[in-house]
Parts: sequence; structure tokens; C-alpha cells
Amino acid sequence: MKNVVIIGMPGSGKTTFGSALAERLGRRFIDADAYIEAREQKKISELFAISENCFREAETRAIKELAKQDGIVIATGGGVIKRPVNIEVLKKTGIIIFLDRTPDDIAGDVEISTRPLLAAGKQKIYDLYEERITAYCASADFQLPNHSSIPRVLDMLEKLVGKALLK
Repeated sequence: MKNVVIIGMPGSGKTTFGSALAERLGRRFIDADAYIEAREQKKISELFAISENCFREAETRAIKELAKQDGIVIATGGGVIKRPVNIEVLKKTGIIIFLDRTPDDIAGDVEISTRPLLAAGKQKIYDLYEERITAYCASADFQLPNHSSIPRVLDMLEKLVGKALLK
């Protein structure tokens, strides 16, 4: 059974929707950042404090392990697309959905202090979106806008996954 992989910006709803989708589908949910923290026995912020490269190395190790699992729903970190190898291994065993939320919506309700890459302020959200949007679109099998109510986006996500898994 293929994995369902959700990519997108920090604050786009990957964990919220991934967890709810997994529950609806009767699948196990794994938040890649939580998995990395457990695996590395360090917080994401601690890994970033060493260097972004240190975190990205840990992320790639975790993604390779997660991609080997079967039938799970994975919410990745926002920068997973920065290393093509991550997307390559995820595509082998899963479908990738880009949950696209506008920078305005993210800036309006994301707690920046809990996001290491956003510590520089809200402008960083706009800069990251511009930097990453092309890679998100190129990496995804499907793109789903997240600008509706949570129930509506979840319904659309579930239908999209159902259609994708029937192919």
C-alpha cells in the first residue's frame, strides 16, 4: 500500500491534515520532524543550532527510513524539497501532495517562535515561499490549496488521495 506524503511550507497544515487524514483512512500517521527528534534525540532547534546542514542530514536519514514503511501518512518538514534525494525516495513508495497555503494566511496565524527557520520574522515566510514554490510544485504529484475551512480541505484531501490510490 502506497504512502501518502504531505509537503508544504511551515504552517501550511501538513501535521494537522496528515493526522486527520490518517485517522479517516485508518492508517498510521508520522510527523517527520517528531520522528527526527526521536531518532536523533535532539530537538529540531538544537540540530539547526549546530547548522542547517546538520538538520538536513538528519532529515534525509529519517526520510529514507520512513519511505521504506508501507501505507503510512507522512507530514514532512517544510524544507524536505531542498534535497532532491528526499523526494526521489518518497516518490518510490508514495504519492506526494503539496498542501499550498498562502504566505498571508501562514503569517496571520503561525507562532513564529516555534519555527527555527522563521525566527527572523514574518517576512521570512514570504521569502521562503518565493524560494520554494517551484520546488514544491515540481515535487508534488498533486497540489491542494489550503484556503478553505479545515473540514472542507480535509474532504478534498481525502477525495484526492482516494483517486490517486486507485490509479
